[in-house]
Parts: sequence; C-alpha cells; structure tokens
Amino acid sequence: MTGRKKKAQISVYLDPDVMAMLSDFAARREQSLSLIAEAAIASFLSPDDAQRREAVVAKRLDQIDRRLTRIERDVGISVEAMAVFVRFWLTTTPALPEPAAQAARAMAGKRYEAFITALGRRLAQGPKFRQEIVEDVGEAPAGEEKAAS
Repeated sequence: MTGRKKKAQISVYLDPDVMAMLSDFAARREQSLSLIAEAAIASFLSPDDAQRREAVVAKRLDQIDRRLTRIERDVGISVEAMAVFVRFWLTTTPALPEPAAQAARAMAGKRYEAFITALGRRLAQGPKFRQEIVEDVGEAPAGEEKAAS
C-alpha cells in the first residue's frame, strides 16, 4: 500500500458567475476544476492568508491616509487663500456712499451669477488651481526663492 491518502469528495453549490469564472480559469491553466477549487480552498484556509489580507488592508489604509493628507492640505490652502483675499479686500475697498451702495446691491445678484458661471467653467476645464501649487514648498527647484508668506 502506498503512503498516498485518498481524497474526500464534497458537493458544492456555486453561483453561475463563479462557476463560469472557475471553468474559464481551469481551462486557461489546463487544469481540472477540482484541482483549482482545492488550491483555492487551501489558500483561503492557510495561516498566511490572514497575513496577506492584513497586508492588503494596510496598503489600502496607507492609500486612504495619503489621500486624506492631500485633502487636508488642499482645504488648508483654500481657507488661507480665502482669508488673505477677504483681509485684502476689506482693507483696500472703501465703503460706498448710500446712493452707490444701493446700486451695488442691485447689481450683486448679476455679479454673483457671473461668478458662479466662471467658477463652473474653471472646474469643468481643469487643471485646478490647487494642482498648480507646488506640492511641498520645500521642493522648489534650486536657486528659486520660496514664495513670501
């Protein structure tokens, strides 16, 4: 008698799409469905499977962390740009006399609509302003000064 163990037989119900993928994979590898299914189950149940899944999750979390860092940077740039603009505008724009203020209020709606239209065009065409800003100010090419704060 040889040292080879007899394999146990099981019946498995598969979704038709999963069965089609299994059949295609087995045909491409020129292997039996049983051999492919056995290898897949063994891989799923192997102790290192949990480590592989953990590595995949860790990699994905790292990608998400980098994206969140970029979003945080972009929001910070937007807030600072808006604050600088508002401060500049408030310090350089004199108050209007009342007749001119009434006329300005009357034009505000039209000007706002023009602003929204221009913003929509800018967002649709790209590249975005935030993409034009150097990723890290410390990475400016040699010999160039950093932008004044």
